Amino acid sequence: MSNVEASPQFVDCEHHNHPPTEVQHLSPKLVALGEGSDAMTVRRTLPQLERSFVGAWCFADHYGPNLVEATGGMDVAPHPHTSLQTVSWLFDGEIEHRDSGGVHDLVRPGEVNLMTSGRGISHSEVTTRQTGYLHGVQLWVVLPEHAKDAARGFQHHRPDVVDIPGGTARIMVGDLAGASSPIVTETGLLGAELILRPGAEWEFEVDAGFEHGLLVDVGAVEMDGVLIEKDAMGVRDAGLGHLRLRNPTDRDARLMLLGGEPFEEGIVMWWNFIGRSHEEVVELREAWQAGDERFGDVHGYTGATRRLEAPPLPASRLKPRFRRRR
Repeated sequence: MSNVEASPQFVDCEHHNHPPTEVQHLSPKLVALGEGSDAMTVRRTLPQLERSFVGAWCFADHYGPNLVEATGGMDVAPHPHTSLQTVSWLFDGEIEHRDSGGVHDLVRPGEVNLMTSGRGISHSEVTTRQTGYLHGVQLWVVLPEHAKDAARGFQHHRPDVVDIPGGTARIMVGDLAGASSPIVTETGLLGAELILRPGAEWEFEVDAGFEHGLLVDVGAVEMDGVLIEKDAMGVRDAGLGHLRLRNPTDRDARLMLLGGEPFEEGIVMWWNFIGRSHEEVVELREAWQAGDERFGDVHGYTGATRRLEAPPLPASRLKPRFRRRR
């Protein structure tokens, strides 16, 4: 799922350095994707005023569980992306993916789909007929300068379930608990689904050079002693080589652990585009509206809308945002 807000707002984020022992608490922002009765509400924890990135993870939407019979499910017409990778992970449901790289695949629970936009791609997303409930996360990874114009690409992986003290893990990106993912990224990253049983505590080694974020899908968890409730995200800056999690509740906690080396470049992120300047985003929008070949064509999509139109740009100039205040 992508950022299909009818009137996307530019978020001028700033990153304040925190001691590595301090956990930053991010509450979700409710965002309506689409318009009217077809709008789908998601809980967005990245980006925010308080935080732009966790490593190169720059966007985190959390949605569901939504009863498709009541909501109509997801039907997102072809739309563009640039200079990023989308990472799709479902807890429930099924989504049909088509893109201008010629890929036709399904997003299923416990399987990661990573799409690389590079210089430009377009894709559609539609819930399948057999989907009863839709529940998952949509994540974006910003591509660094040297890879921002890379070729389109698509990777799929079904990670094994790995036992951890008091629970299980599925490693979708990177390395954790002795397991590795074959998914290729342009910066050092970690992404995993964790299940912690009631009362379980797990202290484990992490890369001290990574920032880490923990998004709570079900239940609540203590991250280095700080309580992170359902739908919120806890974030810790780089500097420590271990992380301690504890489930203080009487039910299983399901979590998404994100990590990565600090991303120091400045980016302009608006609608579904990532650029390096206001002028570049203006050019990208104009190219999409004009049907430029850099985005290609999506074949096989049969929805009522042939393609999404880009919304108007805001009146103010779009400013790059950085990990640190400048």
